[in-house]
Amino acid sequence: MQITPPVEAQVARFVVESDYDCLPPEAVQGARRLMQDQLAVQIGCATLPWSRTVLGLTRNRQVPGVSHVALTGDMMSAADAAFVNATFGHGFEYDDAHRASSSHPGSCVVSTALAVGEEIGATMREVLLGIIVGYEVYTRIGVLAAPQLLERGFHPHAVLSSFGAAAVVAKMRGFDRERTTHALAVALSHCAGTTEYTSSGGSVKRVHAGIGTRNGIRAAEMAEAGVTGPLAYLTGSKGFFPTFVGREIDAPAAATAFSPDAPFQITRIWIKPYCCCGINHAYIDGARQLADRLELIESIELGIQTGGNVIVGTRNVNAYTPESIENLQYSLPFQFALSLLGRGNGFVTHRAYLDGELDLSEGSEIAELAHRVRITPKPELDTAYAGKWVGDITVTYRDGSSESVFVDSPVGTAENPMSQADLDAKFRDLTVASMGSEQSEELLRAIVGGDPDMPAATMAKLLVV
Repeated sequence: MQITPPVEAQVARFVVESDYDCLPPEAVQGARRLMQDQLAVQIGCATLPWSRTVLGLTRNRQVPGVSHVALTGDMMSAADAAFVNATFGHGFEYDDAHRASSSHPGSCVVSTALAVGEEIGATMREVLLGIIVGYEVYTRIGVLAAPQLLERGFHPHAVLSSFGAAAVVAKMRGFDRERTTHALAVALSHCAGTTEYTSSGGSVKRVHAGIGTRNGIRAAEMAEAGVTGPLAYLTGSKGFFPTFVGREIDAPAAATAFSPDAPFQITRIWIKPYCCCGINHAYIDGARQLADRLELIESIELGIQTGGNVIVGTRNVNAYTPESIENLQYSLPFQFALSLLGRGNGFVTHRAYLDGELDLSEGSEIAELAHRVRITPKPELDTAYAGKWVGDITVTYRDGSSESVFVDSPVGTAENPMSQADLDAKFRDLTVASMGSEQSEELLRAIVGGDPDMPAATMAKLLVV
């Protein structure tokens, strides 16, 4: 009889033994903040072109069920509804982030937990527990895989979502340790997705959350039906870490990451104030500090970490020549220029570019400033600021003097969190236009302070117009 290795055994134990009544209050609060941000983004991004495409495709091929699609109210199987909602929620680079794993767990775990909750008749207490368990499995594996997973070209969110969604289902459907292990092991066979979209584009990036989420749900369904997976799915010689990350991990240390006493990663969510790749955010904050001296600036040097350079820097072939919305949201020079010029880096700015109302062509004011930005990879930042995305900025003025600005905790991160008032403002910005202020406020109240015994179906119906 095969024995489950220690790391994989500890993961299953964490999933099975997690109990809502034993959770630290800050973890529950983190789950509510995550849900507030994610559901707002789903509603606000439901009408984007790729969101409409995915919804239309799924309508034509969906399995009937009782789980709702946000905003439209389509009823589908949990797997199909979560696929669509996760796509909405990750559709415009405005969803939450987790710095230490360079990922975006919310669209996966919130969509899965709410859709499965509707399907099984769960309460919001069970939904919140599912969100937390899925988030922790997703991010704790992700932290152990960082930074190599991103540096090797994988999109961490696309890869980790299969594990996160499988963990949510395993918890909410009451799997035992053995079946939980097989659900996560089968999820390994669904992991896929690279960051090539940052260079040569492609709206499929918008669907990475949906793909990974549906794959994780299907992996759990396969395990429930009796399909088994490799027990050493993480630590085996051809398991996740050696194959995807390119190295073996310290098994005792990794097992400790899933111990009951380990800190909850969901208390460290990053709520985005800017509608672009999170690696840009520290630089955007820094540019805002320099905006009043714009006319005096001759040139700008941006020091960047290795992983960040892969995504938004010199290894992004269109960083200086964005030709699509994906290129723009992953271009450090153009995001920096937008901020320095006071043009904004939020939803409205990027929707304007998508709609052809923002000029980034050669010779435009934004392009001219972006081309005065030089990006310099600084590997020493990797060690000094492991688990963070920082902004190292040096400007040279026309009189020959220079100034340095360093940002290691951009707005929205756990170290510099968005206030509840600002989070509420983002929620309203994303929801009022689609559902009106009265329904928006009702939904907000249900998320922030709602009764944990509220049926998940009641919450889901508040998302429908």
